[in-house]
Amino acid sequence: MYAIVDIETTGGKYNEEGITEIAVYKYDGHEVVDQFISLINPEREIQPFVVNLTGINSNMLRSAPKFYEVAKRIVEITDECILVAHNANFDYRILCTEFNRLGYEFERKSLCTVQLSKNLIPGQTSYSLGKLVRSLGIPVTDRHRASGDALATLKLFKMLLDKDTGKTIIQQSISLNPKHQLEPRHLDILRELPSATGVYYIHNSEGEIIYIGKSNNIKKRINQHFTGTNQKSKKIQSKVHAVTYEKTGSELVALLKESEEIKRVKPIFNRALRRSIFTHALYSFKDENNYINLKIDIADGRKKPITTFSNRQSGKSFITKAVEDYKLCQKLTGLYKTKTSCFNFEIKACEGACVQKEVPDLYNNRVEALISNNSYSNKNMVIVDRGREVDERSAILIENGVFKGLGFFNLNYQINNIEVLESIITPMNNNRDTQHIIQSYVRKNKRLKIIQFQPDTHNT
Repeated sequence: MYAIVDIETTGGKYNEEGITEIAVYKYDGHEVVDQFISLINPEREIQPFVVNLTGINSNMLRSAPKFYEVAKRIVEITDECILVAHNANFDYRILCTEFNRLGYEFERKSLCTVQLSKNLIPGQTSYSLGKLVRSLGIPVTDRHRASGDALATLKLFKMLLDKDTGKTIIQQSISLNPKHQLEPRHLDILRELPSATGVYYIHNSEGEIIYIGKSNNIKKRINQHFTGTNQKSKKIQSKVHAVTYEKTGSELVALLKESEEIKRVKPIFNRALRRSIFTHALYSFKDENNYINLKIDIADGRKKPITTFSNRQSGKSFITKAVEDYKLCQKLTGLYKTKTSCFNFEIKACEGACVQKEVPDLYNNRVEALISNNSYSNKNMVIVDRGREVDERSAILIENGVFKGLGFFNLNYQINNIEVLESIITPMNNNRDTQHIIQSYVRKNKRLKIIQFQPDTHNT
């Protein structure tokens, strides 16, 4: 559990500042579960430069509560939370100073989004909150007011959690949160999980990830792990200490994250993705008559496929539909073995490439259209899919046919701004498995939004 905090002060000498406004958003890693926002009467003058910066003046604060009147609420909303702030040392010091004046020792663990940003989003020209969120396409309102800055910090922290592929933030949270130190009942874990699409991580008592999975309904899938009677389920049940998760909104994002995380972390109970997740592929070659032939065959890592399939039947179904959609020849696609014409030619559904009645160029144009539509080789594009919230979308970036990574963006920002897109993208590995996942998903989801862009308009 996190408490995202922003504090506005009077300015003045070190350790003599007073709080003029505070905002706290209690965040469980997925959504805000509580919030507290209040002006505060600091009982001292506000420095003129601070008035100009924040717009908060002494007249506004005369009827505001004094710090001792809100202290109990601050203690309660931050209890068992890790304090998160942009330049956390400042906000934490100010809170401790105010509580010390009341004779109370305020003690919390803290995370600084400045330091996290430098580690997880290197190369930014500035790490001040305003400039950083602007460069990342994060919407911000009421700049230099506690609520506006705290909300911007919260959105930045969400992005940092996305980019924290090593899960160091989450693992630290598990080890610091006292409620996770007790052996939790499976029902207690289930109660905290959403019925949403995403990736889930099963941890042992030391916070180590022992299993990674993906589901369109995380709660239901974890329940299956907890009620399963096979050997793997029983081992997971005996070792599970906590379950964390990432909502993705998009099944494609979940599939890609699951594949990458399993390869990177190599959890002890994962086996499925240690071998290739596809067995067959679509290949092309030209025959002696100069016609492009298509063939579904066992996947061969030495040859470059057009697209890949989880099994032979999936490949056969694809090519059968392609013959119909693109008016291709059954013989030249391997569906009808014959030394003469194919069956479709007999019923006038084939133009006659099988018996050289249709010229190669005309036939090959349709084959190349099929290849282009089912391969992203040499393409520059962004696949836009569902996001985690209503006003959010996910983006999968492919440059020159290479999968670069993924991220999330707010609908208020145009995705054709490639510079913003690059800032929000979490880099990921391009491999045969990711190619299979993306091609299979695009094949099955015809309504996906795909934005093509020209390489000369893109800063690389």
